[in-house]
Amino acid sequence: MSDGYPYRPAPGSTDTSAEAARGMEGISARVQRLALAAIKSSGDAGLTAHELAMVLNMERTTVQPRTSELSLLGRIEDSGRRRLNPNGKRAIVWIAANPGEPA
Repeated sequence: MSDGYPYRPAPGSTDTSAEAARGMEGISARVQRLALAAIKSSGDAGLTAHELAMVLNMERTTVQPRTSELSLLGRIEDSGRRRLNPNGKRAIVWIAANPGEPA
C-alpha cells in the first residue's frame, strides 16, 4: 500500500487515526517483534490478541493492530480455533506461520 501498511501503522481515515499512527511509527516494529516472539513461545496453543496483550503487559488496542500487520506479512496465521475474550466474544487464536524461523 502507498501508506506503507503493514510495514508502518495504517494512518486511518481521520485526523485522530493519522495522529495515532504517527505516534506508533517508532513503536510498532518493536511491538511486532515482541508479539511474534510471544506467539511463537505459545507453540500450538497460540494466543488471542487479548491474551497477547496480557502476556506483553500492553493495551489490547496497541497489540491487536500488530496481529493484523503480522498476519498480512505472513508471520502469523489464524489457527482456525477461537477462544472467548473476557467480554464473551469469540477471538482468533493466532499461531506462528513459520515456527522455526527466528522472531
